[in-house]
Amino acid sequence: MIIVLVAVTGASGFIGKRLVKALVGEGHKVRILSRRNRCIENVECFCGDLINPEIQFDTFLDGVDILFHCAGEIVNESQMESIHVDGTRRLVLAAQGRIGRWVQLSSVGAYGYCREGVVTETSPEVPLGTYETTKTQSDEIVRNSGLPFVILRPSNVFGPTMTNQSLFQLVEMIRRGLFFLIGNKRALANYVHVDDVVNAILKCGFHPKAIGNVFNLSQTISIEQMSKAFLQSHGLKSTLHRLPELPLRLVVFLLGWIPGFPLTSPRIDAMTSCCRYDSTKIVEELEYTFESSLEERFFDFSRSLK
Repeated sequence: MIIVLVAVTGASGFIGKRLVKALVGEGHKVRILSRRNRCIENVECFCGDLINPEIQFDTFLDGVDILFHCAGEIVNESQMESIHVDGTRRLVLAAQGRIGRWVQLSSVGAYGYCREGVVTETSPEVPLGTYETTKTQSDEIVRNSGLPFVILRPSNVFGPTMTNQSLFQLVEMIRRGLFFLIGNKRALANYVHVDDVVNAILKCGFHPKAIGNVFNLSQTISIEQMSKAFLQSHGLKSTLHRLPELPLRLVVFLLGWIPGFPLTSPRIDAMTSCCRYDSTKIVEELEYTFESSLEERFFDFSRSLK
């Protein structure tokens, strides 16, 4: 691989941190944009905030071969538009004539809620929620920028250092025998390991056929298989009980108003969805391969929590 100059936003995040490590490991010259004046070995750090309209990005982007735009806000809704939309727009203006390729880390949330079926890159974009909507707007800004771009849309990204606690909580419920399956056996879960995301970002950055494309990235597993992988990782052989969907939805309707009630409509939706996000395009066009099956990834993830 040819050594190039790359720039990374969101370098201190869950995915960005691993991306920077991989780029440095491959010998590339790496610049990062950080709100704090952070010193990282073999990395050139630029102090700046995408929210601040007075920050100039010219020096950060000058001469960059590939910009990996991984910055994002997943918690504070009040900052999402400023970071995803306004920040991206300012970066795009500064990047004109300065970079060779823009790689955008996005989300399958751009396609909106999927109850059943297969989502591909040609599926309509109907985002719901502030995060999904502002990320999709950011994608559109990049598409219309005139810059050589690639957009990567992973599904639920997981790994041992993630901040989202939902998967940790699920493993703990299964370990304690408090988990039950809902509805029929067709229910699916869509996830992708953070290491696979980093490998896909690198493909988007360096593969000659990537430019001008949107790629989805996800692996799919049945909810039952996922639950069994978590059980097996702890040496447990408990029987997974399955409850009917409609009575549980009635319970939530009647009791869901109680503070701390453990079951919600969105959780039932997640446990009964039969939707799949297809990764055929990135596999075929960029010769991408997942390092392990999702079942193996979940097994290893759960074991690491012991």
